[in-house]
Amino acid sequence: MTPAPSTRFACLVTALLFAFSPLPALAQAQTSALSSSGNHVVSSAALRRAVVASAETRQANIAKVQQFLSTSRARLAMKRAGVDYRVVRRGIPLLSPSELADLAARSDKAQRQFRAGALTNQQLTYIIIALATAVIIIVILKA
Repeated sequence: MTPAPSTRFACLVTALLFAFSPLPALAQAQTSALSSSGNHVVSSAALRRAVVASAETRQANIAKVQQFLSTSRARLAMKRAGVDYRVVRRGIPLLSPSELADLAARSDKAQRQFRAGALTNQQLTYIIIALATAVIIIVILKA
């Protein structure tokens, strides 16, 4: 089932807005600048650094989640659960910064635990399915 061109365009626009949204970084930069200097003006350099840091963090989180869900084990788990990997992969950039940070942290934790032997293959499969399903649900709710 292929989405209509207008739906794909709306998803693309939404993804671009989220990808380049400097609002959380700007708010944080402004708050830290005001509290540290007592001044009501934020320098353009401070804003630029905050925007760059926010964008770098976002890209790192996207990479973490996509890397985790693109492994052969994850793809097989999603296939067995009837979850389309392509839909999940396209949905990851549409997540808000907080949702993305949460999923990246969960992905890291699951990978560390699996490597350390704290998780079985079955437990890892359940985590993968849960993460993929969360991405799909969030994207559907935003649409």
